[in-house]
Amino acid sequence: MQRRDFVKLISGAFAMAFIAPITAFAAIWNKAAFETNKLNEAEKKLEINSEKFSQDILITVPDKAENGAIVQVEVKSNIPNTETISILVEKNPTPLIAHFKFSNGAEPFVVTRIKMAETSNVKVVVKAGNQYFTNAKNVIVLENGCG
Repeated sequence: MQRRDFVKLISGAFAMAFIAPITAFAAIWNKAAFETNKLNEAEKKLEINSEKFSQDILITVPDKAENGAIVQVEVKSNIPNTETISILVEKNPTPLIAHFKFSNGAEPFVVTRIKMAETSNVKVVVKAGNQYFTNAKNVIVLENGCG
C-alpha cells in the first residue's frame, strides 16, 4: 500500500467517525417543535397530548430576572422513570427552549440559561412512560432578552 492510499484510508475513517454522531444527533432533534411560534403547536410537535400537574417537578428560577438575556433555570424531576424534560416559555418568539432525553438511569436534573422576551411562565413538561406531567413558575423580566 502506498503512503497516499494509506492517508486517504485513514482520513476517510476519521471523517466517518465524526459524521456518524452528527447524523445521529440530527435524527433525534425535533426541528419542527423548536421552530414553531406557539406553545400549543410546540407541544403537539413533541406529541404531548394531556398533562397532569405535578409538584414532583422542581423548578428553580428567579422571581425577577434583571436581564431576560440570561435567566438560569434549574429543573429536577422526582417522577420515577422520567424519560424527557422539556422547557417552554409561552411568550418567547419560539416557546420550546430545550428538550432533554434521559436513559440508562440518568438523574433527571438539568441546569441551563435561557433567554426570555418578557414576563412569562417557565413551563416544564416531563414524560414518564406514556404520561406527561407539568409544573410552571412565573418569572418577571425587567429587561427584554430577545431582540
